[in-house]
Amino acid sequence: MLTPLAYFLGERVVVPAYFGPISVTGQSHLPATGPVILAPTHRARWDSILLPFVAGRSVTGRDLRFMVTADEVKGLQGWFIRRLGGFAVDVRRPTVASLRHGIDLLLGGAMLVIYPEGGIRRDDRVHNLKPGLARLAAQAEAAQPGLGVQILPIDIHYGEDYPRWRCPAQITIGEPLTVGRYLSSQDSPEALKASAKHLTEDLQTRLETMVADRQATEVRT
Repeated sequence: MLTPLAYFLGERVVVPAYFGPISVTGQSHLPATGPVILAPTHRARWDSILLPFVAGRSVTGRDLRFMVTADEVKGLQGWFIRRLGGFAVDVRRPTVASLRHGIDLLLGGAMLVIYPEGGIRRDDRVHNLKPGLARLAAQAEAAQPGLGVQILPIDIHYGEDYPRWRCPAQITIGEPLTVGRYLSSQDSPEALKASAKHLTEDLQTRLETMVADRQATEVRT
């Protein structure tokens, strides 16, 4: 119920009023339908407000479903997060039920947002990715072969480590990784784990390349 209002305020009021120039590239990679996981670097709390601005309903006609940590869904903040489509996972002790919810969302063709690095990193480099994103994607694809889950790497960069008023922002959306290509003909837990590991490694490489390319361009200019 709160989602349309939140998207309107974020896209039309908050983001344009707070930030300076916003550069967005790669929006053509965003699918209009089908299950997809947006896998952005995590640089500030503003990330979760900018992502609907560049990939939400005004661009794709779709609402984003954020996977958040259990600590973030407490009190009034948690009330809003749940009503905006967010769902929590206890990263210290993940339960089958919480992960199952993410799989069910993908089986229903949703667009999820999962920060593969985990917490916020402000040093403008890609830290080791957590394995949960790839495992979730692989399990959903294995549960329904041919589902077509895609993972889109996204590089988010601000002009400052702590984005202040009128700070510029740059968002690059990379080409998708197709999860089905990583699954083997075997359906054993070991084979699925190996597929997820390979997928995590490729996502890490893709994000690192995107960040390095941007940094090289900044040096040249």
